[in-house]
Amino acid sequence: MSEVTARQLNRATLARQMLLKRERIDVAAGVRRVTALQAQEPASPYLALWNRVDGFDPADLDRAYAEQEVVKASLMRITLHAVHVDDYSPFHTAMQPTLRAARLNDRRYRDAGLLPGDADEFLPTVFKHGVEPRPSAEFEALHDEPRMWWALRHYGPFWHAPTGGPWSFGARNAFVGASTWPHDVDLDEGARYLIRRCLEGFGPASVADISHYVLFPNSKTRTRELVASMGEFLVRLEGPGGVELFDVPEGVVPDEDVPAPPRLLPMWDSVLLAYADRSRIISDEYRPHVIRRNGDTLASVLVDGYVVGVWRVIDGGVEVTTFERLSDEAWDGLEAEARALADFLNDRDPMVFARHTHWWKKGIPAAEVRRLS
Repeated sequence: MSEVTARQLNRATLARQMLLKRERIDVAAGVRRVTALQAQEPASPYLALWNRVDGFDPADLDRAYAEQEVVKASLMRITLHAVHVDDYSPFHTAMQPTLRAARLNDRRYRDAGLLPGDADEFLPTVFKHGVEPRPSAEFEALHDEPRMWWALRHYGPFWHAPTGGPWSFGARNAFVGASTWPHDVDLDEGARYLIRRCLEGFGPASVADISHYVLFPNSKTRTRELVASMGEFLVRLEGPGGVELFDVPEGVVPDEDVPAPPRLLPMWDSVLLAYADRSRIISDEYRPHVIRRNGDTLASVLVDGYVVGVWRVIDGGVEVTTFERLSDEAWDGLEAEARALADFLNDRDPMVFARHTHWWKKGIPAAEVRRLS
């Protein structure tokens, strides 16, 4: 097996996530290139693409959402993701056991007097109602028990429908039935497809990393069995400490010394959350300052490919808080990024992520704090 260093793993992630350089690429193709974008916060996919796509125009993502080239749905790790429409069907099939169990086995669903079979029986009625985008309240009104729609909108074949606003989706959710349902994919086929796409966007990765990303039931065991069944379609590598890693045959692992420019990543950027071992992008020391106990993942600062701090928008600019002292060269690079980010936000939402600034009031360890642009 070829050996891969920790720094090479960092560079591999940055390369596959288009974070070594911004690239000229169509928005829908860009989303597919990085596998998926976490989308709990509507602005996050836009800022994720701004960091990755040269000349990114947010109107292109507006259009991709509106034309269903890119769709937003509950998928991996039971969280909202924006994915290319061609990936949705196998992803959704692969995630069905996890998504169903998360809702149909939930006490809140069962305490309402509902059984799993009730949701399956009612699903075609709801799906037929979703032939056109409708507010969430209309779907909920189809059944006497509100928990029915609460379950179906998470595990069923439904996409979030754009409702307008600066980032396509507002506070009041709307949904539409997926155009690709019923899926012509069996469960194992979908799961292997998802594993391959995970490695294309985030590899090389260990079984633990892949398991964390997909979160199948009995995840490590099932992931290990699926990876074994993919045999010759994957390559094996040896990572730091002798950890066994897997990758797609065409996966590129750059040299350690490839330069990585500074970046201002959005909240919940996928590179911070795709791995069980996140040390390839953020140290264990800094991790609790960025990934908070309730799951909030703050907008983060990359320097030389690693998280060194967090950022927020304040009146008059972008405030960067670092956990270590940076060189003048690094600050110059961050100044340029902040200036471009401020220009980008001014046309959409100058105070992006403002409702999460309470974390700064609770205190963030700071080696340096600077207001940029």
